[in-house]
Amino acid sequence: MTTPRTEHLVLPGVLTAEQAAATVAGILRVQREDGAIPWFRGHHLDPWDHVEAAMALDTAGEHTAAERAYDWLARHQNGDGSWYAAYADGAHDDVTDRGRETNFVAYIAVGVWHHYLSTGDDTFLDRMWPTVYAAIEFVLGLQQPGGQIGWRRDDDGTPTADALLTGSSSVYHALRCALAIAEQREEPQPDWELAAGALRHAIRRHPERFLDKDRYSMDWYYPVLGGALTGTEAKSRMEEGWDRFVVPGLGVRCVVPNPWVTGGESAELALALWAMGESDRALDILQSIQHLRDEESGLYWTGYVFDDDAIWPRELTTWTAGSLLLAVAALGGHEATCAVFGGEHLPRGLDPDCCP
Repeated sequence: MTTPRTEHLVLPGVLTAEQAAATVAGILRVQREDGAIPWFRGHHLDPWDHVEAAMALDTAGEHTAAERAYDWLARHQNGDGSWYAAYADGAHDDVTDRGRETNFVAYIAVGVWHHYLSTGDDTFLDRMWPTVYAAIEFVLGLQQPGGQIGWRRDDDGTPTADALLTGSSSVYHALRCALAIAEQREEPQPDWELAAGALRHAIRRHPERFLDKDRYSMDWYYPVLGGALTGTEAKSRMEEGWDRFVVPGLGVRCVVPNPWVTGGESAELALALWAMGESDRALDILQSIQHLRDEESGLYWTGYVFDDDAIWPRELTTWTAGSLLLAVAALGGHEATCAVFGGEHLPRGLDPDCCP
């Protein structure tokens, strides 16, 4: 294990250098020798959270460990470009959910672009390109005529046309990163540009094309976090949902009206606020969830039921720690994290709202 680089992971009231190093070490302790990063040892791995934790390792300069995580995905990709939704303890041959969820599959493009920007490793980008390409093609195979992305294909091959706003917003972000990878390799993908534009249009203009999950905070902030909503649209959306979801001093509800705040959603909201230019509010959110930190492990509890003053569930998850490190890295000016989640230089696709 190397000594993590923590200068951009120090944030007043959130992390000291020693705490940041402990959090990175906590993720590394969970990572298996083969590169897999389950939620915690004995629990499952899902591809989205695996990538989130890998990106967090890159923010601390743990590039070898992060690369091992991406290599795990490359080795165990299904023939159709997908991964299964859950693997017991990260064991590739012990699948516990054989569905293939589109936002899980697409997220590798975000992680690979983040790793490339963190390292400048062209060889890595070349090696991962076939994996990213196959993943994006699988995902776009479930895009619906209205632009939204069907959220899952079952193990028997049956596609699900129903779309989730959170998942489609995450896919939009991944598509933009995939287009950036293609541009870097000088392999333009015009069909992906059209798909990204249609998806953004659906997110911005057609809420009726998505399942109604309005009770979930992720559906509130993910269109902003994924980059589909920016500027005044993003600010308006944040203001309209703020009092419903934010519990001052404690964090962000996972779902209303439940009295349950969660670390992952809170850290993601902070990252979305930072992307909007609201770093002060982002800092407030990150400071508010430090009651979820477990100092012994350096990791974070998933959530807290404030009516009962109870940590629940009793699990310290790598993805909660990963989302927090990514938000702190953005506020700390980590170049790759700022580029990937700030989005100023990511392609937007051909949005029919602005491109005839």
